Amino acid sequence: MDEPTIPFGEPELWRVSAFRRAMDSSRNDSARYNALSPSLMADLQRFEHVGAGAEVLEVLAACLRHAQDVAVHLDRDGHVLPLTVFPRERLFHTPLPLESLYSTRFDTVQLLQVERALLLAPGQLPAEMAAPSLLCHPLGPLLWHLALHGPRYELLPELAGPAVYRVAPDLEVPVALGGALGAAVVRLRQEAVSLRALAAWPGFDRERAIRLLNGLYLQAGLIVSRTHPAAGGDSWFSTLSNW
Repeated sequence: MDEPTIPFGEPELWRVSAFRRAMDSSRNDSARYNALSPSLMADLQRFEHVGAGAEVLEVLAACLRHAQDVAVHLDRDGHVLPLTVFPRERLFHTPLPLESLYSTRFDTVQLLQVERALLLAPGQLPAEMAAPSLLCHPLGPLLWHLALHGPRYELLPELAGPAVYRVAPDLEVPVALGGALGAAVVRLRQEAVSLRALAAWPGFDRERAIRLLNGLYLQAGLIVSRTHPAAGGDSWFSTLSNW
């Protein structure tokens, strides 16, 4: 008998191969987005001409912008990981224990499908259709984890281009930070810097700076300025850090 591929105590997850066979119109890229609002659909279809289309961080950023509950299906080591995201409540639902979820190699996950959420957030009616509250968790730490450790290593489109960045004074980072990341967030509360300048800070390179900015944006805690003299990034003004 074959050894089980799901660790003991975890729920049975679909194999990706079976999920793909069950997807309707799998040959059409738009099948990746099922029953979404027209505005969210249009937002996501911006990415369909680039490589494999949208990836999970772009999808979650769009979900937050449009405040639409969605179910995201990810390829997690050959099995389908479903996540239901409730942006207004800042919660998400997953059948996996949190320990198992956060042990995932998120740098290798791939987006399979996005659809309108079938579950309702806790507190919404009717109660029998709501997601079990014990399986719902704060969304902030998941967004942070995906930004810092997920497959995306470029700025989200909303952040790209000439700009300087600063942390909103009232931002509460959802995880404990130390070392270079903690020091950078403290400094960004007081200074506006370009990506190039941030990448040169101690403990940083370009990719780590990008991941930090994406993470702060997903927490609704990043101020982006495109009119600051340092926004060009390559001029001598980029060495200035006072807003």
